[in-house]
Amino acid sequence: MSDNPNMTAPMPHIAIIMDGNGRWAQAKHRPRLFGHRAGVKTVRRVVEDARDIGVKCLTLYSFSTENWNRPRAEIRALFELLKRYVEDDLEQLHANGVRVRIIGSQNGLPEDILAVINQVETRTRENTDFSLNIAFNYGGRDEILRACRNAMTSGISPDELDEAKFDQLLDTSGIPQPDLVIRTSGEYRVSNFLLWQAAYAEFVFTDVLWPDFTKDDLEAALKDYFSRNRRFGGVKAADVA
Repeated sequence: MSDNPNMTAPMPHIAIIMDGNGRWAQAKHRPRLFGHRAGVKTVRRVVEDARDIGVKCLTLYSFSTENWNRPRAEIRALFELLKRYVEDDLEQLHANGVRVRIIGSQNGLPEDILAVINQVETRTRENTDFSLNIAFNYGGRDEILRACRNAMTSGISPDELDEAKFDQLLDTSGIPQPDLVIRTSGEYRVSNFLLWQAAYAEFVFTDVLWPDFTKDDLEAALKDYFSRNRRFGGVKAADVA
């Protein structure tokens, strides 16, 4: 970014709540699936744009645990879009050094989706140039509950359990905590996304619907992020370093 006001600062881990596919389609008098398909095209663009800008870690909120309340046909269509994305893009992602992780619960997912998750994670596991994390069947509360259950079943005593150990029990173990969370579509809530991990993240909310989100919008969010003096418990980020 040539207009980055803080060129010495490292690029942040960006997490995006991709919202607005349905409203985008509705505005065009098309079915919701039309918006979801357009949203996948935006995912492709944003992954490339983030890499071009210099971002190294990107997490996208794709399918939440609450999305099971949607019509069954829409849920199946969302599953098929994940499969199509992996089938069409896997080798290109691998060639570009992208490691893909699917975070979230695997409970209730059909066998074909579990196979896709295993395929993409196995194929890209050794890649280190760029980290793409897709939150699928993910909910922050569910993740924390599962981590607590894992702590109890693994025999960790209450005295031994600290933040570092708890981090290792989360779906995001080994992934840096997000520095910047972007939400599209004009909504101002976190919607159960990365509740533990985003405790000190900066937030940018934009009215742009996800299918219309462009590289300019991504750069605008980054410019806003770099203009802020981040504080952790009242201490500037620069002082932490």
